[in-house]
Amino acid sequence: MPLSPRRSDTGSRRWRNVLAVLGPGLVVMLADTDAGSVITAAQSGAQWGYRLLLLQVALIPILYIVQELTVRLGIVTGEGHGELITRHFGRGWAWLSVGTLALSCLGALLTELSGMAGVGLLFGVPRWITMAILVSGLITMVWTASYAGVERVALAVGAFEFAFLLVALRTHQALGPLISQSLQIPFHDPGYLYLVAANIGAVIMPWMVFYQQSAVVDKRLQVDHLTMARIDTAIGAVVTQLIMAAVLVATAATIGRSNPHAPLNTVQQIADALTPFLGQQTGRLLFALGMSGAAAVATIVVSLTAARGVGEVMGFKHSLEHHPREAPWFYGIYTTLLVLGGVLVASDVNLVTLGVAMEVMNAILLPVVLGFLYLLARHALPGPLRLRGPYAAFVFGIIVLTAGFGVYAAIKGIAVA
Repeated sequence: MPLSPRRSDTGSRRWRNVLAVLGPGLVVMLADTDAGSVITAAQSGAQWGYRLLLLQVALIPILYIVQELTVRLGIVTGEGHGELITRHFGRGWAWLSVGTLALSCLGALLTELSGMAGVGLLFGVPRWITMAILVSGLITMVWTASYAGVERVALAVGAFEFAFLLVALRTHQALGPLISQSLQIPFHDPGYLYLVAANIGAVIMPWMVFYQQSAVVDKRLQVDHLTMARIDTAIGAVVTQLIMAAVLVATAATIGRSNPHAPLNTVQQIADALTPFLGQQTGRLLFALGMSGAAAVATIVVSLTAARGVGEVMGFKHSLEHHPREAPWFYGIYTTLLVLGGVLVASDVNLVTLGVAMEVMNAILLPVVLGFLYLLARHALPGPLRLRGPYAAFVFGIIVLTAGFGVYAAIKGIAVA
């Protein structure tokens, strides 16, 4: 029986509303699986087989809990993270928070650009040419597009990350040995703890909190959109951890099996982990697509986040909805970061060492970031949506456990790194 025009219009309108809300969660989660995260997952599989696989699963609900609070704060208050900290705790505390953001963004940006440079080197393209093309392209895109346009580009580029899932499926790993080894957790080993910290920092990053909160504000989402925005975030949390797990499984099945505990030193080694299952050319191409997607979407996100964070604290216009003439500082900071990052990466840098170290730094910064997030969720929201009761206690426990263990593992691991 055909739908009546009214019912058809209602269904069409409902789907348009759903698609209008989707985006920020998926973009930030695809950016979460950035070049540094891919490298960390690859290093985990190469050195410890499947022993860090269970951690990827455990981080799914933790990631969702953290990012759902940012969505709630952004939608309900209509303010960015830095703005809320400034209003509730003062400019000094806001600068402390933005300082952690700046460190995280700088480390991430260098890692992303290095990842793209590494992909270029796989095909014989010099670093400086890769950087020139990438940096000029990203600057042009942001200076000429709205938030919606940038979001669509980020989702399209980030979709290449699903290439890693194909690689993991082609390994045809037996489920029994995989589960058995994933339960063998050597907490006594400092080298293992170092990678635990790196994986925590690779999944829960300071810039993600700032970006997603600003993104839902830029998208003008309202309280009526909260449920769908939560679904968007939940889907993103599952997707990003599936990709992390896929990279880990692929390297564990190759390097981790043939040369266990051997560290990765180059991007080439990670690419080589894919070739036994897909062939040299196909494996290299899929790795290039996956790494490029991860690095490019994260480059967009972290650069914008740094510019937004500074703008929120200093009070200048900081949205893609403003023309460059209206927000020169915002676009200027974004451009300066990309140019400086490109120049630094054009010089020689060890991508693998840098990538893992940056994720460990993120883990050390978590107490500040998650502490402010929890306090804002307790004090900046109206009664019905405020974090309270048993769930508030549960979230507090999750934050203390995650941030505390991340810092502990980082300190223990750095001592022998």
